[in-house]
Amino acid sequence: MLDQITELYHDEEFIVATGLDDAIIGLDEDQMRLIYSVDKCIDILAEDMPYEDAIEYFDFNVCSAYVGEKTPIWCWDSFT
Repeated sequence: MLDQITELYHDEEFIVATGLDDAIIGLDEDQMRLIYSVDKCIDILAEDMPYEDAIEYFDFNVCSAYVGEKTPIWCWDSFT
């Protein structure tokens, strides 16, 4: 998805969450912010750590980080 977005908007710069490219599910075209699936992010992180630790890591180190106007959007796409 990231490759498609950057190809379409090659003049734009996006803030990318390192290692979570496979969790990108879309783009907010008004603000040019990437949209990530929280479930997919946690699943990716859980490949290298226990699931509960992945949730905690995501909450404290990824989701809560503000990195400027183009900070990614985190889509809470399930409630399990």
